[in-house]
Amino acid sequence: MIVKLDEFNLPEAANWLAERDDALAFVLQRYGPPPLWARAPGFSSLVHMILEQQVSLASANAAFQKLKALIDPVEPATFLALSDETLRNIGFSRQKTHYCRTLAQAVDSGDFDFEQLHIMPDDAVRDEMKRLKGIGDWTADIYLSECLMRPDILPKGDIAMQEAFRVLKKLPARPVHEDFVAATNHWRPWRSVGSRMLWHFYLEVRSERVRE
Repeated sequence: MIVKLDEFNLPEAANWLAERDDALAFVLQRYGPPPLWARAPGFSSLVHMILEQQVSLASANAAFQKLKALIDPVEPATFLALSDETLRNIGFSRQKTHYCRTLAQAVDSGDFDFEQLHIMPDDAVRDEMKRLKGIGDWTADIYLSECLMRPDILPKGDIAMQEAFRVLKKLPARPVHEDFVAATNHWRPWRSVGSRMLWHFYLEVRSERVRE
């Protein structure tokens, strides 16, 4: 049976983690439990995640909202009908245009099936998604965590999460992923909730700085 995060087990898991990690206890006490941060599974969300690769969430969301203004819902066939020039004007780089077109073609041809991901184990989902050009560890992990709502995902290479961990643990530098995995092993089987608590801390601290 595949367990999924929801609005009921997330706060319970946050309390469980706080009992086992002083840094997460601080986050929970100061800011409360994190949001669920759930996204609808499917093509539209994965396009949004591709836009989020290596750019700010704000700029990625701006481009995605422009896309939705042209085609809503965002589906493979309607996406493929857009020209490269239109996508460039929206905010797609040449590389991300290629990635999203490849994805749309794979879905449209039946070579990639989002529905099958729901019944696959985490590692199998990663392998299936990473067959696609432009889908790496981070994108696959975010899809697992926020679309499939898998409870034990530690997104690889997420800078905001690593920076929050560095600050909370008073480390001299952001940990490399292997060290990060080792240092959060006691978060299992709720690493997706631990990740959300780090994002929650990162965003709240940034918001506090803006208000100062």
